[in-house]
Amino acid sequence: MATQSAPYQRELVFGAAIRIFHWLRALAILILVITGFYISWPFLVAPESSDVLVQGYIRAAHQIFGFLLVSITLVRAYLFFFGKSDIERRSFKDVLSPKSWVTQLKSYLWMGHLDKAGVYGPLQFVTYFAISVVAFLICVTGLVLYANVYHQGLGGMIGGMANWVTMMMGGLAPVRIWHHYFTWVFIIFVVIHVYMAVWTGIRFKHNSVDSIVSGYDYHKKK
Repeated sequence: MATQSAPYQRELVFGAAIRIFHWLRALAILILVITGFYISWPFLVAPESSDVLVQGYIRAAHQIFGFLLVSITLVRAYLFFFGKSDIERRSFKDVLSPKSWVTQLKSYLWMGHLDKAGVYGPLQFVTYFAISVVAFLICVTGLVLYANVYHQGLGGMIGGMANWVTMMMGGLAPVRIWHHYFTWVFIIFVVIHVYMAVWTGIRFKHNSVDSIVSGYDYHKKK
């Protein structure tokens, strides 16, 4: 009896470290957004109440997941530049290629298929780079706000840097405002990111959400 070979072949695109850090970062962002909005408007405790325990727990969670986001941001930057797999770094070739830009934009208009040097198309790469910069900035402003409340330990260690950033940004109030703006950038990005990840999986039958879960992507055999 003849056996029929599978029409698709799988390729490992995301290693375990990238997948773990991706979902930890997603969890950190979710908790930080929720706790951050609560800190700015503590609606669970009446203003005249002296019970600050709820606010204390919320602030503690915000700090824990804030430091988690800082750590992940630094580690992901290291993995991008020095990680064993270069599949993310290869995507930079497409950013420098006008043909790759045209190919990806046409594919989004249902006029062709993706053809990428790495795991990201040029528009994806630029978008992820931009959100990585925003992640760095939200971490910096968050650490500045932390150092202006806690003056010992880590807060004391980064106090000089925090004072310099505060002065450069025109005071503590602008630091808070920009920290809030960066939060909204994350919220908008996550909505678009989830939509495009699902849409890409439906449109191209690969490069979908399951690749960041299992690590594998599937391509038609040539």
